[in-house]
Order: sequence, then C-alpha cells, then structure tokens
Amino acid sequence: QGSELAGWAMGRWTYEGIDLNHNFADLNTALWDAEDNDLVPHQFPNHYIPIPEYYTFANATVAPETRAVIAWMQRYPFVLSANLHGGELVVTYPFDMSRTYWKAREATPTPDDGVFRWLATVYATANLAMASGQRRRCHHDDFARLGNIINGADWHTVAGSMNDFSYLHTNCFEITVELSCDKFPHASELPEEWENNRESLLLFMEQV
Repeated sequence: QGSELAGWAMGRWTYEGIDLNHNFADLNTALWDAEDNDLVPHQFPNHYIPIPEYYTFANATVAPETRAVIAWMQRYPFVLSANLHGGELVVTYPFDMSRTYWKAREATPTPDDGVFRWLATVYATANLAMASGQRRRCHHDDFARLGNIINGADWHTVAGSMNDFSYLHTNCFEITVELSCDKFPHASELPEEWENNRESLLLFMEQV
C-alpha cells in the first residue's frame, strides 16, 4: 500500500489476533482498588505487584511473545526501558491507563512523575525531528506545545500496556517513543530516522 497509505491498525495484531501492545496484565486496577480500600502498602504492595492468577492460566488470551517478554523481565532486573512505535512524534510515559475507568483520556501520573517527565524530556529534546522548529503536526494533536511529551493516559487510555506493567511488576521505568509521523517509512528514509534518534537513544541510556 505504501508507507503513507497504511492505516494505524496495519501490522498491529499477531496472526492469532492479539494486540501485543495491550496484552500485558492489568495491574493498575488491582492497585487502585487496594488504594481505595486503604490496603496499600500493608496488605497489598505498591510495587513488585504479582501477576493475577487468571492471567497465568493456559487458556488466558496471552500471546507467546508476551509471555516470553515477561519471563525476560523477571530474569533480568531492568531499570530503564523504551519501546519504539510509529505514526506520531511524541514521547509518552506512565501511567498509560486512566484511573477513572470510563474516561478515554485523563492525566494519571505515577508517584515518580517527575522522573518520568525528565526521562521523556531527555529523549524528546535530543530528537532532531521533535526538536525541529520546522516540524509539522502528524495528525490533530499539537504535541510541540507540550514539549513533545505527554502522560500516556492523558493522550488515550490503554489497559495492559507494557509501560505500566514494567513499572508495577518489575520497577522498570519505561517510556514509549513515537518515532515518526510515518508509521512505515521507506527503506531510503531509514538513515534519516537513525540520525533523528541516535543522540536521543544514547542520552536516554545514560540516564541509568
């Protein structure tokens, strides 16, 4: 179809029909329910939250790729991570799920909001495409006026995101980088994409 003509859903689901981006266990709801009932932290933890039993069943709708990533996270105690997406120019940070369950978007900061905002800002300010004074909007959102960062839930709520799961289950600070307005760049455009992100990636890793 050509990179500019592919819709947002192109390539999003696995052969089994699972959206890997939303396939992790929803630990947010359990934490917030426990907070509302004054169970945190003495009866319910606010970090290293265990995976719910239902999620571990053999018939649970969990992709093998997701199970493999979770096992990898549990084997190695990562402290910093970024997952790379396409289709927009912005860096998002947890929480990705809005606390008010019926709201499509609502700022929902973590207790470490200052650190997350810093990590997102480090990436965004060093990214040549985001920092360019000539940059255009990808769609209708003007992220440039926000410094090219936004709380994930304040953009659109997502349950079961890798960012929220990493933070609540393993204490890893993970952000999402939307690399380009073009979800599927042509091969000839990849060197420019690399140059746009090279310094950002290095600076981000240095934040460890």
